[in-house]
Amino acid sequence: MAGHEVEIDWRGRRVTAWVPDPLAGRDVTLSETTVRRTEQAAAAGRRVTDRLPVGWEPLARLLLRAEGVASSYIEGVRAPLPDVAVAEIDPEVGETAEWIANNLAVVADAIAGSGEPMSVALLHRWHARLMHGPHQWLPAEMVGQFRPVQGWIGGTSPLDAAVVTPPPELVPGLMDDLVAYLNRDDIDSVTQAAVAHAQFECIHPYGDGNGRIGRVLVGWLLVRRLALDVPPPISVPIAIDRGAYLAGLTQYRLGEPDPWVRWFAEVITTASEATLRLFEQVLELIEAWKARLADVRADSAAHRIVELLPQHPVLSAATIAKQIDVSERAARSALATLAERDIITPFTSAHSVPGRPRHWWIAPQLLATVTRWSGT
Repeated sequence: MAGHEVEIDWRGRRVTAWVPDPLAGRDVTLSETTVRRTEQAAAAGRRVTDRLPVGWEPLARLLLRAEGVASSYIEGVRAPLPDVAVAEIDPEVGETAEWIANNLAVVADAIAGSGEPMSVALLHRWHARLMHGPHQWLPAEMVGQFRPVQGWIGGTSPLDAAVVTPPPELVPGLMDDLVAYLNRDDIDSVTQAAVAHAQFECIHPYGDGNGRIGRVLVGWLLVRRLALDVPPPISVPIAIDRGAYLAGLTQYRLGEPDPWVRWFAEVITTASEATLRLFEQVLELIEAWKARLADVRADSAAHRIVELLPQHPVLSAATIAKQIDVSERAARSALATLAERDIITPFTSAHSVPGRPRHWWIAPQLLATVTRWSGT
């Protein structure tokens, strides 16, 4: 096993917790087949950056949104994609959408901060952002801090849990070891991402949000090590095959890193290839929209909005006015033009706040494309 058991006291009863061995000095020997898979995964990730189209930033934002939705989906947190996009602008639309929007904010923060080394402070910053907002249940003293209490995975207590995680007093030392591992540059990046993610999940250092933070960690590491512009959306294939994901983590705990690393490498390859397919589909959709606007001036607000739709699939006149620097009146006129051409339609969130009416618009074809692609 890649760890050892310790006895803990849980409300007067003795329970066994599992503590992973430190990564410092641990030998992760991989088969030749797995090494090839990791090389293929790294190449697939770089291929996405090499093939990014001109003006790819809105597409990247769309991809990150899909990653945030899929990562939350794995944890059983679900909300329609339009509500999530609205929550990024107005977090009071509903708690589920807010949770997912927070996940997206952390993913974006991690990518923007990939140039700085990993630290406990950075992890705490991500966790605090993930737990931000009025709908979060975690006590304030556990937000942006390692858990001060015993944790477990599955079940209602350590007595019936699938895994009892390390006692809280061991968490800081284990996390210091993991942070040091994440800052190494002498390890194959894909193997490093797979092992670091599994180790993080075994430690389960926070009171909530460990799965989401653990997957953000992968994106941060791959962007940093492989010089990627866009991290592979690993949560999408994981959400589709969650059973294999959990089985792989179990193999890692049992001291069998090879099948786990091989499976994880295949996930990165799949996610990277899927990213290129999504970009192609969205670019085709944008060209089709432009064809519907063939009789509208090419420099019009309507054309400029079409280019922004991947980044802002839910719109309001105020949003557009700010993004393209026009008056709200001009924005409303442009939105009306897009609605006449069946590019956007009116949208009312199921969680709209009474007394605060908002006129939202969505691009239904775009949202349907992303939903089909992500399988969520």
